[in-house]
Amino acid sequence: MRLWIALHLPRLPLEVFCPRWSDDHCTVVLEQERVAALADSARAAGVEAGMRRGGALMLAPHAQFQQRAPQREAEALDAVAMALLRFTPQLAMAEEATLLLDVGASLRLFGGVRPLCRQIAASLRALGFTATLGCAPTARGAWLLARAGAGRALTVASMARRLARLPVDLLPPARPYLAWLEGIGCLSVGAARALPRPGLQRRCGRALLDMLDDAHGERAELHQWLAAPASFRAKLELFDRVEQADALLCGAHRLLLQLTGWLSAHQFAVERIVLSLEHERGRVARAPTMIEVVLAEPTWRDEHLVRLLKERLAKQTLEAPVIGLCLEAPRVRPMAPPSESLFPEPGGSKEDWQRLLELLTARLGPENVLRAAPRADYRPEHANAWVGAHDKIRPADARAQLPPDLPSLPRPAWLLAKPIALLMRDHRPFYGSPLKIVSTGERIEAGWWTEMQTRDYFMAEGRDHAHYWLYRERGGNDAEAVTRWYLHGLFG
Repeated sequence: MRLWIALHLPRLPLEVFCPRWSDDHCTVVLEQERVAALADSARAAGVEAGMRRGGALMLAPHAQFQQRAPQREAEALDAVAMALLRFTPQLAMAEEATLLLDVGASLRLFGGVRPLCRQIAASLRALGFTATLGCAPTARGAWLLARAGAGRALTVASMARRLARLPVDLLPPARPYLAWLEGIGCLSVGAARALPRPGLQRRCGRALLDMLDDAHGERAELHQWLAAPASFRAKLELFDRVEQADALLCGAHRLLLQLTGWLSAHQFAVERIVLSLEHERGRVARAPTMIEVVLAEPTWRDEHLVRLLKERLAKQTLEAPVIGLCLEAPRVRPMAPPSESLFPEPGGSKEDWQRLLELLTARLGPENVLRAAPRADYRPEHANAWVGAHDKIRPADARAQLPPDLPSLPRPAWLLAKPIALLMRDHRPFYGSPLKIVSTGERIEAGWWTEMQTRDYFMAEGRDHAHYWLYRERGGNDAEAVTRWYLHGLFG
């Protein structure tokens, strides 16, 4: 099934300066000293499109006047297109701030036309833009429905009926001839299509006939698909000086939506992202504040990245106001195929576990989320090290650090940070009660290169039937040293 979705952004000139997720400051956009776009608050004050600057200033003296910026509008449209690549790789830019998406192959993935349209609309709202959506079996038909706000048509017949009722001035090639068309009573697209083709071509040119044929599926349409860049780097200029880090999440989410679109277009998953918080420039310039998020498992979904950045920004203290954001993805890898397992793993998948670790790391800090890593050392307090939860250790390297498989006493799960010296009562070590040795000894002599240790370890049992791990220091011929006992661990 061939299906197109067209998105027309009628308020793009305004939302470049006043996005939906920021405050509306009664913005008026001028083009050649005439009002090209205006905010609702300016319209409520009496300002209208086409009005001169002086008249608008008289009606709304507190309005913020901005000159139309075609370059910034093109950058905003590129950002929207980049974010929408997550829905389909076949995306083209059309005239009059409209995007065309060939979504025929994406319907089953996103659950049908209506869920797909809802997700596209939600992405646009998160980006801070407003769009009218049109859906039709042809690209030009969807373009016309979006320009008129005429909704969706899923079959050629219903599309033709909807197009026939649209005003003829929606067709760009017909606009120079509107006076002639109105003079003969041709006011709709259906009426223009019913005119004799040879006469209409002589009067209005071939371009009008071609557009009518494109809209009704009678001519093959050619499009230039948007190509995602080889590397990702997106910037966002804020509309005010932000002094609270958590207020930057909305702008960061906008950049993350572009990132997920870029990842989907390349079939990549990201392993590390870097968010730069740009400060004032010029005489009081400061170096950007860098926020780096390292992922244990690569991902291409924005929900998890938003949660991680939310935790990091909540802990971030800004040393200076922020005026811009920049997001980069310096480390990516090919997207892993979905799991072929018939049954889900109990307790969640490996990816769910990694996402939990990443969220804890972002919330508590990387220095507080650690995991054990063995060391090739016989001394118990040196046989393990704590490394970051995201530090990658090859299984072969971990096995190489384990001691040889020699017979030894069981090791306790709870090793004390510092051994406790024990009292002696009736020639027996005492810890709450006299301790009874219940195992043979295990001798450890190691550490001659740093700190020599000569110890004999035993398992002991108290009157409460709890088991303890003790060691006795060996000090040569000194009898007092031989009887010095220490508690080093507890068994469960």
